Amino acid sequence: METTATAHCYITRKETSGEPIIKGTNTSVRTIVETWRRGVPPEEIPVGLQHLTLAEVFAALSYYCDNQEEVNGFIEKNRVPKELIHPLVRNL
Repeated sequence: METTATAHCYITRKETSGEPIIKGTNTSVRTIVETWRRGVPPEEIPVGLQHLTLAEVFAALSYYCDNQEEVNGFIEKNRVPKELIHPLVRNL
């Protein structure tokens, strides 16, 4: 996987899409932000994503704070349209 550096030490970008990810992983900043937005405290995110450190989680959230418009664009671009979500799982 080809990546490029960013100003944030734990964050790099996928060469193919430009999406910011945690360096050395394929985990996007978007994934961490969406998990945090669902109410999972940063300290608990590494419990579900055990390959990440707490420092990497906070770096992703810091990156988001500095680049909200960009990350929100990736969130929107990767959102599953409501009409494609089965009714039984729409409100989970």
